[in-house]
Amino acid sequence: MGAQLRVYKQKISSAQTTKKITKAMELIAASRIQKAMARVRASSPFARAVTRAVSAVATHSNIQHPLTTERETIRRSAVVIFASDRGLAGAFNSQILREGMQLGELLRSQGKDVEYFLVGRKAVGYFQFRRMAAAGEWIGDTDTPHFNTAEQIAGALLDAYDRGGEEEGGVDEIHLVFNRFVSMMTQEPQTVRLLPLEVVEADEVVESAGAGPSQVYPLYEFEPSPEVVLDALLPVYVQSRVFNALLQSSAAKHAATQKAMKSASDNADKLITDYTRLRNNARQAEITQQIAEIVGGADALASGK
Repeated sequence: MGAQLRVYKQKISSAQTTKKITKAMELIAASRIQKAMARVRASSPFARAVTRAVSAVATHSNIQHPLTTERETIRRSAVVIFASDRGLAGAFNSQILREGMQLGELLRSQGKDVEYFLVGRKAVGYFQFRRMAAAGEWIGDTDTPHFNTAEQIAGALLDAYDRGGEEEGGVDEIHLVFNRFVSMMTQEPQTVRLLPLEVVEADEVVESAGAGPSQVYPLYEFEPSPEVVLDALLPVYVQSRVFNALLQSSAAKHAATQKAMKSASDNADKLITDYTRLRNNARQAEITQQIAEIVGGADALASGK
């Protein structure tokens, strides 16, 4: 019985230590969520302004731009998967990797080759373990994304798109796959076709960023010409969409981490309760056995007289 009591005490101590760790990680994730959502909200005015300008140029001019024109034949597609650098986030990484792989299978069924661009160590590790090739990798900047990371990703994507699907490393369309922050309990995978550019209304970008309603489009005058304005705006627009995906993925990851750590803390509480009950039962059984031995010894002494 004594050995059994020691085992239960060790298990209770281990569960208590685990609970301290998961509770601390839950509190850290909760504080980071607020900062991540504040960054999403802070980036919305810029995204709204760029979206308005691009929409105005595309709406009020009839120019044919390589980034807005659908190509006759799409031979190769790029899929950008936004995962995280760290785990302990429940199904955050597994669901986005599954979404990206399903999109790849769908594109292949349409007769297209697929090039993968990976963001986050978990996505890179997933592909390395399965010996799958990736056209680009970015790690180390998923918890608190910086805009220069979005510039690097956008630059690589624009370069691949400019080369086209007929050249080595070129693509004819680009898809973004990332987790979108819906609420503290819900983070859902989202797929967006980035190029050829599908100009969206500003309301859609603002809604995804968690901001309020937008205003009516103002009238624009394009100087020196719509072509020059579009050449300058479209790379910035692509960068803003990539950066928005990074920020959304970061906020969703912190929310998933908090949810997972809260679940782990609750499970640790349940383990502590269960092991405490078993320890008490074992202690009571040991006390009962000792009393029975004392009574049995007293009876033996009394009967021997």
